Amino acid sequence: MKVIICGAGQVGWQIARHLAGERNDVTIVDSNADLVRRAADTLDVQGIAGFASYPSVLERAGARDADMIIAATHSDEVNMVTCQVAHSVFGVPRKIARLRAQDYQETLHADLYRQDHLPIDVVISPEREVALAALQRIAAPAAFDTEAFLGGRAQLLGLALEEDCPVLNTPLRQLSDLFSTLRAIVAGIRREGRLFAPEPGDQLFPGDRIYVFSHAEDVKRTLEIFGKATKKQERVVVVGAGNVGLAVAQALESRSDRVRVKLIERDRKRAEQAADALERSIVLNGDGMDMEILQEADIDRADAILAVTDDDKTNLLVSVRAKQLGCKLAIALVNDPTLVPLIAALDVDAYINPRATTVSSILKHIRHGRVRAIYSLGDAEAEVIEAQVLSTSPIAGKMIRDIDFPEGVLVGMVMKGKEVLRPHSGLRIDEGDVVTLFALAGDIPEVERLLQVSIDYF
Repeated sequence: MKVIICGAGQVGWQIARHLAGERNDVTIVDSNADLVRRAADTLDVQGIAGFASYPSVLERAGARDADMIIAATHSDEVNMVTCQVAHSVFGVPRKIARLRAQDYQETLHADLYRQDHLPIDVVISPEREVALAALQRIAAPAAFDTEAFLGGRAQLLGLALEEDCPVLNTPLRQLSDLFSTLRAIVAGIRREGRLFAPEPGDQLFPGDRIYVFSHAEDVKRTLEIFGKATKKQERVVVVGAGNVGLAVAQALESRSDRVRVKLIERDRKRAEQAADALERSIVLNGDGMDMEILQEADIDRADAILAVTDDDKTNLLVSVRAKQLGCKLAIALVNDPTLVPLIAALDVDAYINPRATTVSSILKHIRHGRVRAIYSLGDAEAEVIEAQVLSTSPIAGKMIRDIDFPEGVLVGMVMKGKEVLRPHSGLRIDEGDVVTLFALAGDIPEVERLLQVSIDYF
């Protein structure tokens, strides 16, 4: 597949890294020649320096025979014009654009993206994706990472194991025997910095960070088995009233369980706009780093603080200060991947990576086969892929034990009709089933082959 990626920032670079690693023909375009040079030097991609919306630049990038263009520059308008030029001048079949401004996301304007108007096939909204990720973190406070699959019927939980975990030093196959009715499976383990897919005989040790698939109805029990307490979040403090913070506050105050939200925003005008947009939440105008403001927000009684300003360091420091003042759970928005190793040392409970959520959203629309969802783990080290099994797939009609999955791939959950099942060796994968797979980055091409539609399908 020939793909042009416009924008060599963090998102564009990661998408290029994924696709180039899977032997696609990738060209990356950016007005910053240094970023283009970095991508071309470190990845197996071609680089073009220039403005992505210019027809002459897209011509040089090979747009005439491109299969897809991904517009992920920092400008919404450039991304929109790039897709228009790719369509009108070069006839590129598939166009994906990242759009940040919420005004472009209004349902009222959905007709804007028709082929005869502004031909964008897929619109990705980073702020919306990040807000959803934040709500999921709050819903599972004991997990450092979480994502919903199978229409919300299954949950991926990232859990850090401590000394009091009841199932330490127990082979994974014994966990299945001990908790035979538990619909959960350990799909990935990070140990001493290395992420791997475990074997049935592998044990769990203190310090492991594991990824567990759980049926949505069994999440509470799963957390308890791995030594994690569950508690309803009744009081939440949000720092930052930008698009993400405001969207989270609106979602929380609209819930039926009446979560009490206090929103802190340093900019007075933005704080006033947030106060007008919210009905029950309290908006405080002040600096989230200010201890007096945090105390005014009753941070010592808060169940969670969510720091989502546009400054990573502020988010981390606000989280640290809130924990020192008695807040039970701290979640920080962190864009810079080099800051992630500091999170555990700073006692920040969880973080949200906007780049990873955006990359996951874009990848979902690139994969072969009938892929329904993708979630990127770590620094693009692995993916969780949700896909429907078609009649032409090599795995259709086979028992799991008879499928030659790569070593770095594990089946998470299987949905047959409306029933979600924990996988076992004798479970048969049939046409129409929806499977979730944990796959290390190096094994993703083989997973795509196993899920891919054959040419006969067309």
